[in-house]
Amino acid sequence: MVWLWSMVYGLSTIMNLYTIDTGFFKLDGGAMFGVVPKSIWNKLNPADENNLCSWALRLLLVEQGNRLILVDTGIGNKQDEKFFSYYYLHGDATIDSSLAKHGFQRDDITDVFLTHMHFDHVGGAIKREDERLVPAFKNATYWSNAKHWDWAVNPNDREKASFLKENILPIQESGQLKFIDPRDGISFTNDFTVRFVSGHTEAMMLPLINYKNRKILYAADLIPSVGHLPIPYVMAYDMFPLTTINEKKSILPEAVKNDYILFFEHDPVNECCTLQQTERGIRMRETFSLSEL
Repeated sequence: MVWLWSMVYGLSTIMNLYTIDTGFFKLDGGAMFGVVPKSIWNKLNPADENNLCSWALRLLLVEQGNRLILVDTGIGNKQDEKFFSYYYLHGDATIDSSLAKHGFQRDDITDVFLTHMHFDHVGGAIKREDERLVPAFKNATYWSNAKHWDWAVNPNDREKASFLKENILPIQESGQLKFIDPRDGISFTNDFTVRFVSGHTEAMMLPLINYKNRKILYAADLIPSVGHLPIPYVMAYDMFPLTTINEKKSILPEAVKNDYILFFEHDPVNECCTLQQTERGIRMRETFSLSEL
């Protein structure tokens, strides 16, 4: 099941990008900022009385030629009341309402690109039909990679709560799953390459997209928000925090040098930003929405 996306997609064609908002959820602020003291991180994303901060569930839709690629799927809505009582979903946006805003519906999606299999990224990939769990995008090919897939279906004790089998196994059972060859800089199209990183979880995939003469890095959980730009600001959820630090020390200077735009999956306020080198390290230069490009 190892494929090269470039074999499927061929030559580049005109591309359109759309932000797909699916609401917000809450996570413990201390867990999201690791060793950073609350007196510091609380200024970046103020916590509620339960020490919980709101985080976006923001996806990216890539329209290119006859393909419509959805990057990640959010948390979904098929889990039980007890599950959602931990994560406090809020906001009015859904996958369906956001797709409709741009003139699309679920059945139009040809490809679902999963950065990794944590529940807040893959939960919306599967829906419940009566007693069955089936793909939420019936016409789509779902893309992961063999290394991360094995990591997800055979989870370690620390990460097990994030890899829910009901989100993952039905993808394979449907026959809609394909794997990407995990080679650094692999090309999906002439305008869509993949960066593999393994600090947050094994073999997470970050899209790097050429768009309107700019490069956009979908930062996923390597840099979930503007508040995570400082090198030591690493989530306690990361499996290998020192690896995350080294990956940020590699990618962020590259992003400054080449004027990348970062697209944030979880920042509750900022959708995109550019970067600059400062005396305190690499920081945000300006923020904006994808539609402003």
